[in-house]
Amino acid sequence: MCTLTLAWRAFDDAPVALAANRDEAMDRPAEPPALRGDDDDRFVAPRDAEAGGTWIGVSASGVVVAITNRWLDADRQADRSRGLLVRDCLQTDSATETVEAVERAVASRSYDGFNLAIADGDDAFLLSYDGELTVTPLDPGVHVVGNVGGVVNGVERFSVPDRRREVGEERVESARSVASALPPEPGESSEEWLDRASATLADHAYGACLHGDGFGTRSFTRIRTTADADGSVAFAYADGPPCETPAEPVSLPAGFGAVGSRGADRSA
Repeated sequence: MCTLTLAWRAFDDAPVALAANRDEAMDRPAEPPALRGDDDDRFVAPRDAEAGGTWIGVSASGVVVAITNRWLDADRQADRSRGLLVRDCLQTDSATETVEAVERAVASRSYDGFNLAIADGDDAFLLSYDGELTVTPLDPGVHVVGNVGGVVNGVERFSVPDRRREVGEERVESARSVASALPPEPGESSEEWLDRASATLADHAYGACLHGDGFGTRSFTRIRTTADADGSVAFAYADGPPCETPAEPVSLPAGFGAVGSRGADRSA
């Protein structure tokens, strides 16, 4: 995934609202979002059928996790897929616990560079990894993250590797343009903001929906968690570029993502 937009505690009706495009090789197999894990660690996510992990999802306890790759000046000798790290994150109970799990993981295994957004109703973080892990707590508001960094806590945090300077500068302009389009508007609801974020990520004028020779935007995901303890998660997924593929709602168990729902015996 190459562009994600996260509104954290920007709206009274939803602690977390996220819309994201995934850019990937067109022939890399993937499975659509589904309820995964067992009764003690359920989560909803698509699945990378090649490496077995995922790039985005939400846990039964309401932790939303999404990753982008992070372009570096040199390739790392990774010994584990970043998607498996995301899967691990989705089997935790809180955003804070998830950060601790990532800190342990990168201390014992090697991964390619990544930017990892983690959020629940209480906390949100951006974790950036280039061989060293940097953890940035997120302020309430809208954050935009891509392969070369993004606009985080209202500040531009970009790092463009020299070997990808030209396309990297294009990614900077795209993230900057997306961020400028998505401040919350007066009286706007989280659902209305998600509609705007979804349209922005689908609009080629913002440079986030890509089409290339064998590579491009493969899918789009939007996730919204509610502020009500009895509420649930709304999850929609487009198995194709959002400019031409409608996002379809994913059926979730009743109360999935509500406080205390992890491990509960609930029917779909």
